[in-house]
Amino acid sequence: MKFLHDLLEKQRPQFEKGGKFEKFYFLWEANETFLFKPAATAGTKGVQVRDAIDLKRMMMTVVIAMIPCLLWGTFNVGYQHHVAVGEETSFFSLSNLLFGARWVLPILLVSYAAGGIVEATIAVIRKHPINEGFLVTGMLIPLIVPPTIPLWQVALATVFGVLIGKEVFGGTGMNVLNVAMTARAFLYFAYPSQISGEVWTQLAGKTPVDGYSGATALSVAYDTSNAGAQTVVDGLNQANSALAAPFGGEFFSFQNMLIGGIPGSIGETSTLMALVGALILIATGVGSWKIILSCFAGAFAMGTIFNMVGANAYMEMPAHYHLVIGGLAFGTVFMATDPVSASQTETGKWIYGALIGILTVIIRVVNPAYPEGIMLAVLFMNVFAPLIDYNVVQANKKRRLARATV
Repeated sequence: MKFLHDLLEKQRPQFEKGGKFEKFYFLWEANETFLFKPAATAGTKGVQVRDAIDLKRMMMTVVIAMIPCLLWGTFNVGYQHHVAVGEETSFFSLSNLLFGARWVLPILLVSYAAGGIVEATIAVIRKHPINEGFLVTGMLIPLIVPPTIPLWQVALATVFGVLIGKEVFGGTGMNVLNVAMTARAFLYFAYPSQISGEVWTQLAGKTPVDGYSGATALSVAYDTSNAGAQTVVDGLNQANSALAAPFGGEFFSFQNMLIGGIPGSIGETSTLMALVGALILIATGVGSWKIILSCFAGAFAMGTIFNMVGANAYMEMPAHYHLVIGGLAFGTVFMATDPVSASQTETGKWIYGALIGILTVIIRVVNPAYPEGIMLAVLFMNVFAPLIDYNVVQANKKRRLARATV
């Protein structure tokens, strides 16, 4: 590694001011700091604030927290394919991993390549360092799309998300909206047939076996509530009932949806793996436990309220099912906690998280045309996060002024 570092250092004069490639300095500097620690250090004079974490370490922590979801999703892609075509397999078989990697890795590479090109181009144009924020976004986008999505759509959505969701606001740390959710919203409204619905039956071009539906749990719940002849739980239990569930019970049983052996977007199927990621983020201080807890609590509370109303089958679905269906857990852990677009005040985090959970369930039940309510809920609350913080600060000021003595 020392040889590579010395080789890069020899090229430094070419990229510094007055050098032949001066305008590409930040592109060169990004590669060096990604591979090695920065050459610049804190000064020896005056007071210095030192910390063990910086932007790069924070982003790498989030990436590490997403790895359980990525690995699980890779296995699940292979498992769902083999189940769909009638081949017996155990969930953690090597064949599932290899088949899943064949579909997941290209999406991951395209996402990083497309976003990296945009980041590098903007850095050269604006003459500023390349930030590490895209390390997280580049992995988030592949995890919230189905494995059958065309690669050109992944590239287009990534470019849209980075440009419109972040760069127009000034880059990393300035974005109002979560970048990955912005990219997914673009795909959802521009190419709805590729982002939702029966997405698993298209893998490898094989015909699925009788009784297998590629529909996700949210789609089954929506269809059951429309039919009105049975409860949503009965509808979920009957869907794919002829097939063996990987972790016991019915195919769409609560435990199977909790663990994650169901159809869905690559990284969103396992609530359990999302919770593992949550523990990593909370333990390292990167993610806010207040946002995560309040979001789950808000979703459960809203589901309970709908249970009491009971106007249709979807409203009567047990509240705890909302916590394991769709991308609620993944969106809560990795997107609602975005340190830039989320609420910053401690009280505001409770309000912000609770409203995301509440809105997610409302959107799912009241307007099931958008079954994945977490997407719209997060983007909506991103916009209102500054207003929440403003009112929290103003309320604190009023209370302090009331206690102040003249």
